[in-house]
Amino acid sequence: MSLPLTPERLPWPFASLYEKATRLVIESYYSGLAREVAGFLEKGRILDLGTGPGYLPVQIAKRAPAITVVGIDLSRSLIKMARRNAASAGFAKRLHFEVGNAGRLRFPAESFDMVLSTGMLHMLRDPVAVLRESHRVLRCGREAWFLDPARVSSQIDKEKWKASFSLFERFMYIALFIHVRLDPPKTVTKSDALQMIRSTPFKDFRITERTGEIRVRLRKDPEP
Repeated sequence: MSLPLTPERLPWPFASLYEKATRLVIESYYSGLAREVAGFLEKGRILDLGTGPGYLPVQIAKRAPAITVVGIDLSRSLIKMARRNAASAGFAKRLHFEVGNAGRLRFPAESFDMVLSTGMLHMLRDPVAVLRESHRVLRCGREAWFLDPARVSSQIDKEKWKASFSLFERFMYIALFIHVRLDPPKTVTKSDALQMIRSTPFKDFRITERTGEIRVRLRKDPEP
């Protein structure tokens, strides 16, 4: 999930709203996606871009003991939450979270067996740079999955979500509501995704559309 905010980094006052929203869809969204990932990749190292509070990596770790995950996010508040969630789940050694920019990754080439991103693509100022970096850090024959905007928002029990707000969070929710009305979130279409991919080294890809979500699967082929 991603909140329709500019800039790319989620401002800290909204971090707790985001965390509470994503917590509500662990079973309805992240759990199913984690099963899909674990079924696709039995072992290896995954990079989760825009990891937020780390619920997807935690769910993957529960289902795939031979997988380790590195999660990055621009928000320091969310990274702190992700570290706490990993420790609480008993996966502090298998899950690593750090503040990082998906368009300028610090990792060496071909250092991951999979790259994941949920709900981040439509918020990026330079999505092509992120796709290129994903290609660089992927090992040959491996895949990057970009799901956008991720079928999270539609699955939140909004009444339950709002009932959990503190007084401060209620004010932040009103501010968010006003912002969304003034600046509605953009969406990434199949045509948009195709145009992005054409500016990257990825040649093998598949784009599918589901209700409220576009999925982009990119495979890194060996250099000719």
